[in-house]
Amino acid sequence: MMNIIPQINTQRLAIKLKPSAEKMVKRGHPWVFENSIIKQSAKGNSGDLAIIYDSKKNTIIAIGLYDPYSPIRIKVIQFKKAAQINDEWFGHRILQAYNIRKELLKSKTNSYRLIFGENDQMPGFIADVYDTVLVIKLYSHIWFPYINWILPHLIENTGCKTVVMRLSRSLQTRGETYNLKDGDVVFGDLENEVVVFEEHGVLFSANVIKGHKTGYFLDHRHNRKRVGDLANGKTVLDVFSYAGGFSVHALAGNATEVVSLDISRQALEMAKDNASLNKHSGNHDIMVVDAFEGLQSLINNNRKFNIVVIDPPSFAKRESEIVKAKNSYARLARLGTQLVSKKGILVLASCSSRIKAEDFFNICHENISQSGRNFSVLEKTYHDIDHPITFEEGAYLKCVYYQMS
Repeated sequence: MMNIIPQINTQRLAIKLKPSAEKMVKRGHPWVFENSIIKQSAKGNSGDLAIIYDSKKNTIIAIGLYDPYSPIRIKVIQFKKAAQINDEWFGHRILQAYNIRKELLKSKTNSYRLIFGENDQMPGFIADVYDTVLVIKLYSHIWFPYINWILPHLIENTGCKTVVMRLSRSLQTRGETYNLKDGDVVFGDLENEVVVFEEHGVLFSANVIKGHKTGYFLDHRHNRKRVGDLANGKTVLDVFSYAGGFSVHALAGNATEVVSLDISRQALEMAKDNASLNKHSGNHDIMVVDAFEGLQSLINNNRKFNIVVIDPPSFAKRESEIVKAKNSYARLARLGTQLVSKKGILVLASCSSRIKAEDFFNICHENISQSGRNFSVLEKTYHDIDHPITFEEGAYLKCVYYQMS
């Protein structure tokens, strides 16, 4: 055990749920909302073990961690039967997660998501590996009582030499954080906050202290590789490029010209830095502009590209934003279509979990059809191996490749 924070004592809470919520938990759903609880044996604190009982048979159906700060009051970590939630339990959990990802590490890749929250039965807990640096991102106070157990297992499985702790904004603004601050190095030494790592043989960097999330977005890895494989001798437009994931793979794949478009100059500077980590002979230009305005100005200038990739950030963080998000996806499909050359490829992606994959594909399809151009679907892709999905709301990533005639 590692003592990065003082020991926190937790209690066991006996919980009973409304029939509808009980049914969901029995089906393996990890969320129990505050208004689903009908009986609770004591007032709960962050990380208390919530033992959920079958309301009729009185047998244990699940164990969760209690979160007084969230409307999702109980995050379930153990389904169907009782278990001792101890050092050994976490060791087993983390080894299982590592084994799912082993296949990926046979490729020229040393960056991956080891723990993907609910989908690895550790809700609100993310652990990403960049070469020998492990970055943990906590989204809930429930993990503080267990972090001293968890850390050694993460280090043991990954062989990482350094561990950085990142805390979500909401975590920093309320409740006790036990002197842990966002960006603290809790194990080993960090020589440089910018860590260089490899993704299918292409080099990238992540700022593990100040970068978004844990420093980089690992989820599109297989799509970036695919674009790289398609890019030989081609011109490529990468919209919402952020740190240049698609751009860098395209350049490494011998694209003749790549344009990275993003509203953030800082992100585009990172894209240029990432491109310079790899040998390439193609031109790399950046456009610091709002995506919709940038696309329209390229259309006005009659620009065409062999490959256009449009991968926006989540447009629907809330239920109320769904309609607006769908309209934005429709606009992007229409704009993108006008920039793809004859026989070119349009790649459209969405990372909004509130927009179902089928709806997203239909929106893209309809709006490309309106352009009058013929096209065929090359492929549709979803989550990579290190982002497994174990419940419906956990699925967010979808991507579609259109071959334009």
